[in-house]
Amino acid sequence: MILSSSSLFITPQNHPSLHLLSKCNTMQEFEPIHAQIIKIGLHKSHFALTKILHFCATNTSGDLSYALSVFDAIEDLPDQIIWNTIIRGYSLNSTPSSAIDFYKFMLLSGVEPNSYTFPPLFKSCARIDGIYEGKQIHGHVLKLGLCCDVYIHSSLITFYVQLGELVDGRLVFDKCPLRNAVSLTALIMGYMNHGHLHDARKLFDEMPVRDVVSWNSIISGHTRIKLFEEAINLFNEMLRAKIKPNESTLVSVLSACAQSGDITTGEQIKTWIMDHKLSSNLRLVNALIDMYSKCDELNKARSLFDSITNKNVITWNVMIGGYTHTQHYKESLDLFRTMLQLNYEPNEVTILSVLPACAHMGALDTGKWIHAYIGKNFSVSSNTSLLTSLIDMYAKCGDIEAAKAVFASVTPKSLASMNAMISGLAMHRQAHEAIELFKNMVDEGFTPDDITFVGVLSACSHVGLVTLGQQYFHSMIQDYKIQPKLQHYGCLIDLLARAGLFEEAMTMIKNMDAKPDAVIWGSLLGACMIYKNVQLGEYFATKVLELEPGNSGAHMLLSNLYAADGKWNDVARIRTKFKDNGSKKIPGCTSIEVDGIVHEFLASDKTHPMSDKIYAMLEEINRLLDKCGHVSDKSLVLYDMEDELKEGVLCQHSERLAIAFGLLSTKPGTTIRIMKNLRVCGNCHSATKLISKIFKREIIARDRNRFHHFMNGVCSCMDHW
Repeated sequence: MILSSSSLFITPQNHPSLHLLSKCNTMQEFEPIHAQIIKIGLHKSHFALTKILHFCATNTSGDLSYALSVFDAIEDLPDQIIWNTIIRGYSLNSTPSSAIDFYKFMLLSGVEPNSYTFPPLFKSCARIDGIYEGKQIHGHVLKLGLCCDVYIHSSLITFYVQLGELVDGRLVFDKCPLRNAVSLTALIMGYMNHGHLHDARKLFDEMPVRDVVSWNSIISGHTRIKLFEEAINLFNEMLRAKIKPNESTLVSVLSACAQSGDITTGEQIKTWIMDHKLSSNLRLVNALIDMYSKCDELNKARSLFDSITNKNVITWNVMIGGYTHTQHYKESLDLFRTMLQLNYEPNEVTILSVLPACAHMGALDTGKWIHAYIGKNFSVSSNTSLLTSLIDMYAKCGDIEAAKAVFASVTPKSLASMNAMISGLAMHRQAHEAIELFKNMVDEGFTPDDITFVGVLSACSHVGLVTLGQQYFHSMIQDYKIQPKLQHYGCLIDLLARAGLFEEAMTMIKNMDAKPDAVIWGSLLGACMIYKNVQLGEYFATKVLELEPGNSGAHMLLSNLYAADGKWNDVARIRTKFKDNGSKKIPGCTSIEVDGIVHEFLASDKTHPMSDKIYAMLEEINRLLDKCGHVSDKSLVLYDMEDELKEGVLCQHSERLAIAFGLLSTKPGTTIRIMKNLRVCGNCHSATKLISKIFKREIIARDRNRFHHFMNGVCSCMDHW
């Protein structure tokens, strides 16, 4: 055989097939190239084998099982590089413990490890909390005399500090004469992550040369443990030291600005990014969007978002999450729908940002779609966060049976899922089921936390279980050593007040460790409405307004209390004072979802495209209510209005409009779900009971305090709300 002159220069290192291999992005692209390599016999070269295994074992698009089949087919004893490649592949895989097993196989095969063998092994040990295995491998490192290798040294310290073995990490650091910035940074991060701030700062201050990596470690460490102001101060100190920040620095500081609300520093960093021509750096722009969103500068965040042409899923997540974080739930859902229309694939972070928006808006159809999407694209059974969010979403959207079904599918149960289910049952007035679940939870060995007791006490409050609520409150303190928070006090005080036990409620306020907030005083004021106690109502309203002078709810409750007692001069005085203070009443707003679209209504709203049909339906509803003998209570409406006008105002409350729209837009027999931002008024409550009977519909209404299930003329709250 005569070789051409050009073929004499083709070696495994420069073969065209290996050049193609270096450009592979998927296993589908890889397989025909591998077939070609086998066909020409190049697969017997250790160099080619290394390249093949590197792609299959360590590339995110590779296939480790394929790499193992290639490894098993090697005729000669593989060299260290090949063994190390498989070990590294396992360290990046979902089964890091297999890296240790493969290392044992390597030793039994008579192959001696080298300095590249150990870093992925220590990484695997850290991932499986394998302190025993890691210490054994550390012994091998000492035996081979590799303890001063720079890479092993850094990975060993990282391993120890990740598992909280700071003393061992420091010993490794102190014994090695060849310390470098990477190992020092690893130790500093370990101290920071485990709360040893003084030790971390001392190490950092003693560094003879502090490069950008070491500055990043100390800044990001402070950000991670929520010392945001210190992180920002360190960043400014870094600039004064003439150290140029890099991408990681800026992302950490922007995160600190976002969490602390430091818009001034955030704006300065934005200017720095623009001045240094980094506006195309997507990671930095994403961090800027997050910073603006969390600093409640949503217009600036959205402007940046809209300007990006190469958005990734993180970009969408920070903007959607920004809307949810600032309670702009409708905008969050609208942007999520746009993301889907543009064929971006949501990930777990997206879902965890959107589900709370569904929950608050009552967007059940969207929530159901997300549930189906989760089932197709995620390993749901082991994902506690997603399942817990689904339970919360279904409960807050009024479908408690769906919440129960999701909860039943959770295996094993977690404390978070238990808490979500208890709270869901409580808000739907299924107190006895909530309490039974709590008992089962304790019997199964779960230790309840403060969130658990908010749910349990809330359940007792919704149905008036005074004695049981008091017992659980004392058990929380005595048996579980949980210090009550304002939410716990609030639940119990509300429970006592609704039972008319104002003296006991006031005694509890006097004995509280914390000062009562406006919510607690407001719940007492609300209870005064039940018992028409004007004198106490005046006192509680004063307390609310001392804390929140512009609280429209307190003004309106006190005004209604006077009106119910016929004290019209006091009504006029309160309402005049309210207007003179420049306060504005929070408008009642009710939302309803139909065919995946959330529709919002205000009182007497005529902006909806179907407004004419809605008001025609409203007239029909009122005609049927009159026929059934329903009489509106006009005593709480402004006394100087004519009776006919009062009637019109009452009939055009936002929940009435939403129900009328629901009756028009859904099939007969379909459940109507509405969400109101304020407490439902007595007139609408009594009217909705009759509407459910007249139209043979179940109507589920969530107001500011609880759920009301209306069916056949009866409400689940038994008129106690």
